[in-house]
Amino acid sequence: MERFKRWLPDPDAVRTNRWLRWIGPALYHPALWSLRRRGFALGMALGIFFGLLIPVAQIPLSAFAAVLLRAHVPAAIASTLITNPVTFGPVYYVAWTLGNWLLGEGASGVGAPLAVGLATMAVVVSATTYALVCGVWRWRVVRKRRLRVPCRAA
Repeated sequence: MERFKRWLPDPDAVRTNRWLRWIGPALYHPALWSLRRRGFALGMALGIFFGLLIPVAQIPLSAFAAVLLRAHVPAAIASTLITNPVTFGPVYYVAWTLGNWLLGEGASGVGAPLAVGLATMAVVVSATTYALVCGVWRWRVVRKRRLRVPCRAA
């Protein structure tokens, strides 16, 4: 967990960011910065949702949603980077292919299949991320407890 914390943005850097300053004092709530299972998983899911769904203003929208839902803001901000200049092309191609398949192969144009594919991917991948993060977190906690407490022989 300590290794992961090094990658997260600093709370003061986020609070003073010119794009996030408008959220204001709401960014000072302690639940937005503490590492708890549900808050962190929700932050990751929100960031991935907005990272896949919306091509612009992903970080401010995910930070705003994290503030509203009391999710981990740094995780929401960091996970929007699922779409970046390296992954943009493949993600949009997969989304277009998925949308074209969902709408039927005869869908004309690029816009409708891309929008449907991105919306579908955003919902499915963010829900999967939430479940996966919660599951891995829970597994690590149980594993640490079992290693700490010696087994009692009957």
